[in-house]
Amino acid sequence: MRCVIARFPFDLDKSGVLDSMKGVKPEAITGESVIIGRRHYPVKQVGEVITRQDRRDFTSGEVVRAMTRLGFTCQAGPAPEPAPVAATPLQTASALLGSPAPAPAPPPLGL
Repeated sequence: MRCVIARFPFDLDKSGVLDSMKGVKPEAITGESVIIGRRHYPVKQVGEVITRQDRRDFTSGEVVRAMTRLGFTCQAGPAPEPAPVAATPLQTASALLGSPAPAPAPPPLGL
């Protein structure tokens, strides 16, 4: 199947991709991934191996499209963790000082 990656045409087929990735150890996955055989590979690593180009020359979307058309399963990257909400200076001071002590009971009114 003819696929265009980084403005260059490539004739790829599923068996060729399987052969190219045989013996390649998967790197840590931080973004999108492709399942090839029983292993999960980062999309950029697969693109680099099958095109022999630098990872900066193509986008992960180009490789995902090509791998999907060839019948491989692609997965989106992990959802980013929400950034912790920074406390305001007032909240920080309140936490350091603690909660106020209960007010003492007023003395009884003498008659």
